[in-house]
Amino acid sequence: MKRLIILLAVASLSACAVTSHNSGSVYNSRQTQNEQSVRMGYVESIRDVTIDRGQSGVGTAAGAALGGIAAGSSIGKGNGALAAGIVGAIAGGMIGQNVEKNATQVRGLEITVKLDNGELRAITQDADELFRAGDRVRLLSNGRTTRVTH
Repeated sequence: MKRLIILLAVASLSACAVTSHNSGSVYNSRQTQNEQSVRMGYVESIRDVTIDRGQSGVGTAAGAALGGIAAGSSIGKGNGALAAGIVGAIAGGMIGQNVEKNATQVRGLEITVKLDNGELRAITQDADELFRAGDRVRLLSNGRTTRVTH
């Protein structure tokens, strides 16, 4: 029974994984078949950044639950089991928070583009495509989102 509870907690945590993309190559279904304006330019500079997609608290909660169950059910009886459960919950919560933080931070690029009309634009997106200073690129904009692509 305890193993089933642990398995269900882990499964519910993995179901909450962050799947948001800030890529120039990933479109969600609402973004398809919409017209975009296209501007051409050259990459002026690239800067590595970290994109933080935010934490929901699920990692902390699931880690605390797992830690409390694991420690409380395997160490001591009575007050000893209660104390072990509390310590396990605190440690599990800290570990779960750290796991979620690492899963929600991704490498990104801040790409500064000099448009053909001389204007400069900076766009931040996932670092899933290689850009170099001097590359000829397209800026695709739909009024809300702008992407840099080759």
